[in-house]
Amino acid sequence: MKLLVTGGAGFIGSNFIHYWLKNHPDDKIVNLDKLTYAGNLENLKTIEKNPNYTFIKGDIASAKDVEKVVREVEVIVNFAAESHVDRSIIDPAPFITTNVLGTQILLDAALKSKVSRFHHVSTDEVYGALTLDSQDKFSEETPYHPNSPYAASKAASDHLVRAYFETYKLPITISNCSNNFGPYQFPEKLISLTITNLLEGKKAPVYGDGKYMRDWLYVEDHCSAIDLILKRGKEGETYCIGVDNDISNLEVIKKILEILGETSEKIEYVKDRPGHDRRYAINADKIKKYLGWQSSFDFEQALKLTVKWYQDNKSWWQKLKNKEFEKYYKKQYKRR
Repeated sequence: MKLLVTGGAGFIGSNFIHYWLKNHPDDKIVNLDKLTYAGNLENLKTIEKNPNYTFIKGDIASAKDVEKVVREVEVIVNFAAESHVDRSIIDPAPFITTNVLGTQILLDAALKSKVSRFHHVSTDEVYGALTLDSQDKFSEETPYHPNSPYAASKAASDHLVRAYFETYKLPITISNCSNNFGPYQFPEKLISLTITNLLEGKKAPVYGDGKYMRDWLYVEDHCSAIDLILKRGKEGETYCIGVDNDISNLEVIKKILEILGETSEKIEYVKDRPGHDRRYAINADKIKKYLGWQSSFDFEQALKLTVKWYQDNKSWWQKLKNKEFEKYYKKQYKRR
């Protein structure tokens, strides 16, 4: 089988490519990536000479770039997205271009080429927010209620994918996952930023009161879930991927401090961001019941593996925290 992985130089996309080539060594992968600030070919350095792997620089929002590669593949897995909520608040326009227009262009090309499956990777943030005092969880039946420009752009892309199934019978599946963490994550997200800041001797920023709850999913578990969806998932269906790791941002940071032998003095409370969703949680019963998926990593184990990876790969992330990153960081994380 030949797959097109869009956004394959990013965090989740590159982990998926590593996972797929390891578990499906006879398959071929074409990686289409624009190489924005979060796309990094060093994520794929160990497999760049693999004869079953091809990288093509291109933009999913360019019909010309997309048409060239889609005609050669059987399956498309769409990871390509602007994905950082904070950046979407600063400037929503790139999120609409990539996440909405880019998805529509991919769908058109997939329809024209008659691919056997178009899998769209999305987020639990399309469902909005849950309250801290509730036991509610998002499921495939939860109404959409996005609260950030990022979430709104992903919600729009989900709707487009479903529309192409209903209108044109394009064989699609969608997955909505909880917060991912693990190797190769650009150091702007909570866990990767906290680890790298602490390794640099800096403080770990915490928005507001730090009580924001997330369901933390190790990236390799996410990849295994997508694998099952591609194999056994029913066309036209959505699958929520989560692991019941409902932990507050503050608790996550404290766990990282403990692993690194640091104290709470390294925590720095900063001004909260606008429209900050209080809690996300996922009910993953559907993918467990119908596809037989189970996570392989518990949170404590996966967090230790992630910290170790950043300790062992300082040269990878240090060059990413450059002057441009520092400029963004100072603008985003202001003391209360």
